[in-house]
Amino acid sequence: MTKIKSIIVGLLFCLVTASFARAQMMIDVSQITCKEFMVSTLFEPDQIALWLHGYYNGIRGNTVINVNGLQDYVAAVKLYCVHNQNVAVMKAAETLLGASK
Repeated sequence: MTKIKSIIVGLLFCLVTASFARAQMMIDVSQITCKEFMVSTLFEPDQIALWLHGYYNGIRGNTVINVNGLQDYVAAVKLYCVHNQNVAVMKAAETLLGASK
């Protein structure tokens, strides 16, 4: 009987944790302005900048990443955003990396 109770408790635990996993926050990166990028508490700006780096390199078909240059790129996005706070952060990334192939 205790084996069945253990199984039921385990299944209930899985159901509860699965509902929490679906409660993840979704962010539309195209809507983030440079000002929001710089002051957000909802996300890490470095992670958004790195995602944008991958996004625009994917558009260009570039599969090679200069790991040493990633932090330079993040710093460049932040610097661009300091001087262009009303611009969308995607536009900042596009300006710095270029979106064309």
